[in-house]
Amino acid sequence: MRVPGWSLAALLLAACLWQLPPGRGAAGTEEVIVGEAGKSVVLVCRNVSERADEVDWFHGDPGAVPPLFSSNATLPEDARLSLVDNSSLHISVLRLQDGGNYTCKEVLNETVREHRVQLLVASGPSNVAVSISPAAALPNGTVYVDKRDAVMFSCTSNSHPEPTMGWTFQPPSSTPEMFTEVNGTSTVYTLQNLSLRFQGNYSCTARNPLSGRSETSTKELLVYYPPPSVPRCWAQTAQVGLMLQLFCNWPGGYPHPVLRWTEEERDLENSSWVVNATGTGDTHVETLSSSRLLHGKEFKCVGIHILKQGKAEPTCTVQIKAPSLATEPLKTCFVGGTVSLTCQVMESNPPARISWLRNVSQPEVEIQPGGRYLVTQEGSISNLTIQNCSQNTDEGYYICKAENPAGLKEAYVSLTVKKPVNIVGVVGAVVVLLLLGVLVISGIILYYNPLLCLKGNILRNQDSNDVFMLVDSDGEGEEEREEEEATGNSNVHRVTALVNGNSTQAGYGYHFTESKHLALETHCCTGK
Repeated sequence: MRVPGWSLAALLLAACLWQLPPGRGAAGTEEVIVGEAGKSVVLVCRNVSERADEVDWFHGDPGAVPPLFSSNATLPEDARLSLVDNSSLHISVLRLQDGGNYTCKEVLNETVREHRVQLLVASGPSNVAVSISPAAALPNGTVYVDKRDAVMFSCTSNSHPEPTMGWTFQPPSSTPEMFTEVNGTSTVYTLQNLSLRFQGNYSCTARNPLSGRSETSTKELLVYYPPPSVPRCWAQTAQVGLMLQLFCNWPGGYPHPVLRWTEEERDLENSSWVVNATGTGDTHVETLSSSRLLHGKEFKCVGIHILKQGKAEPTCTVQIKAPSLATEPLKTCFVGGTVSLTCQVMESNPPARISWLRNVSQPEVEIQPGGRYLVTQEGSISNLTIQNCSQNTDEGYYICKAENPAGLKEAYVSLTVKKPVNIVGVVGAVVVLLLLGVLVISGIILYYNPLLCLKGNILRNQDSNDVFMLVDSDGEGEEEREEEEATGNSNVHRVTALVNGNSTQAGYGYHFTESKHLALETHCCTGK
């Protein structure tokens, strides 16, 4: 047998497809020929003698079907048929219906010889098509999908007999690998939870088991996903020059988004303020020249991602504001002491640059940290700390300057340096004055109310065992009368106090009674 260019597997498949004629067995088959639709094939009649009188070809068994072609007959109706070397059958432009069993019959001196050939016609594969959905295509034909979707891959082809269809996947910079193979004219599978590692070339190959011919269709797949949040935008001052920089950042998506700055719904790139525009990855920066006209302006950043086309475009806004300041206008420091001057930026966008100056001969020279000066800043609050204050050097006005591309603001702080006060001397003087005041007040009270002493002694001695008795002595002599006259009071009596049985001469005191006739001379006394 002659089956040029075919493997053992193809021969086995051909044997399976062999259609046996009625009443005959497989032993009648002598040769298997495979042809492809649309091409030509030659069926050779073996062991034909050169002296054969007649050679007839039948599409089936002789006697069951009329001759297809005979060397002694006229040309057949089918112009695709012809004889080669007056024995072999040539068929051009093969069709699927041309397949089947063919018999070659030779007649020589009334001797008949037959040779049987099986013709297998293979078609395809053709029209191999790969479909990926849901997906969209880029202008170059590459398809992309949303990684959040369940993606279906399908492949179809036209082939006779049914082809073997296999899928291969080739990641970037890697070798292809087959991951599925089926028999049939179509194959479908689904992938979920895609990631970037699923990006690459997906190829579907259909192979005809008879002809061994194969055809492949490939699609490049990209896995996209949008940023999970909205864009974030802010303003800052350029490091070189007092220029405004607008930053817009929208991370977390693939591929990188397109970011566009607008002002009052107009594209900012067409504005005369724009000095430069740069975009790297997920961030877009517009650099604008400084101007006081920027104060109060609102700029909007619009984010555009390929997976959000047809949907509301996410945006963020930033408003530019000139700085405003708050300070303590008056500060005091003692000579040799330390003082901190504070300046706070209440409002500024972009954040203002804060500096300290002296309102002296060189007002534009900034105070640099070092020596006795310490400049610190936390957020929007700046502190100028002056150590070892000097009245000649440090006293005066200080300027807090805050500046951003939208404007400049200055605030003045007046520092007074005083000599330290002797605290010990001040405290001592206060104590002395307090003691003098107490003594003066006590003297005034005793001078105007001397009975306070007696009342105090009575109160102290009210619980003692002494008996205090007043005795009116009317029989005293002239001395009492002289004393009465000298005092000018009506009834003056000497009081003799008997204390614990002892007679004690009392001192003189005056006590006016309601009768206004008796004045008792009393005096504080104690027993002897």
